[in-house]
Amino acid sequence: MTLNELKIGQTSKIIAVNGAGALRRRLLDMGLTPHTEVMVRKVAPMGDPIEIHLRGYELTIRIDDAKNIEVEGEISR
Repeated sequence: MTLNELKIGQTSKIIAVNGAGALRRRLLDMGLTPHTEVMVRKVAPMGDPIEIHLRGYELTIRIDDAKNIEVEGEISR
């Protein structure tokens, strides 16, 4: 499953960050690294971008970028 498939309020852990070259490096630099817990906070009215919460801060990313981030299924709390 990829990050863009999570619904608002769902939490998961990143398994892998795909993509090539600069895109992958940019995602990793933003803190989207394997084993990091992420939660979808908001989705824009038209569906793009999405706001996620990770490492104590909010980050907004495009759906196309979220499709490159593999996550586990939802983590139940």
